[in-house]
Amino acid sequence: MPKGRADKGNLGFHYAGVSEWSNEQDLRSCDLVSAQVRTLSPALEMKNKKIISAILFLILFIIAYSPLNNILEKEFGQTNTGFVSRIVDGDTIELQTGEHVRLLGINTPEKGEEYYAKAKEFLEQEILNKTVELKFGKEKKDLYNRTLAYVFFEEKNINKEIISNGFANAYFPSGKDTYFSSFLEEWKNCVEKSINYCENSKNICANCIKLEQLNYDKQEVILKNICGFGCNLTNWQIKDEGRKKFIFPEFILEPNQEIEIIVGKNKTKGILVWERETYVWTKTGDTLFLRDSKNKLVLWKNY
Repeated sequence: MPKGRADKGNLGFHYAGVSEWSNEQDLRSCDLVSAQVRTLSPALEMKNKKIISAILFLILFIIAYSPLNNILEKEFGQTNTGFVSRIVDGDTIELQTGEHVRLLGINTPEKGEEYYAKAKEFLEQEILNKTVELKFGKEKKDLYNRTLAYVFFEEKNINKEIISNGFANAYFPSGKDTYFSSFLEEWKNCVEKSINYCENSKNICANCIKLEQLNYDKQEVILKNICGFGCNLTNWQIKDEGRKKFIFPEFILEPNQEIEIIVGKNKTKGILVWERETYVWTKTGDTLFLRDSKNKLVLWKNY
């Protein structure tokens, strides 16, 4: 047999070229392979679906599994820890490093106001001389260069606990975040229990004064006395979520009458003016609180 040449009867092809017989054999082989591929396609498709499902499950697992999620958050700078060396007031703490932390999502009474001391005492009992976890929001610093954070101790949200115990109201000046709904629910529960800063007014006019309108575009509040007798609103106050406060001058709201309170500087007959250079009611959301002369809650409205 010549070198480099196969026997046609044994192998059916030549090295130098392909015979007709080998072409027919190849076609039959291709048909067989095609049939096998068609048979395997459903299996491959099923395998791909299983792979995709496994990837999706892994993603959901990472999101849902809190210890792993916490590790990732710390890795990417969303959380931190610190030792609490001092309680400044009900919503501000100092860490051992000297860093001041303003608790996000809440506002407690100012110094000299009722429940200021109790809010501070509550924080001292909960986290003083303890290591806490800090979770940051959209903004990490405020105007006073304080760190803004949600404070956790043993997986308990201390910010929310302050509201639950009636020492703060919800406060979201930069807009509502993922904690807003739960904080608002805690405030509602607190009002229902009527405890501490959430204590409902027992004033005879508490059920008479209704909020007719809160317009943040016009910076306007309208209250109405729905009772058949006059209500003395002297030293009552309107507050927002933060520190802004309007105290009523000597004033009686007559039966079935309304009074308009506007933010501005120009006094107008029949209208009470909340004298400020800038706005009170924010477009990103706020809460109006009306309190009587004893600082008890008459009504509130969130938007």
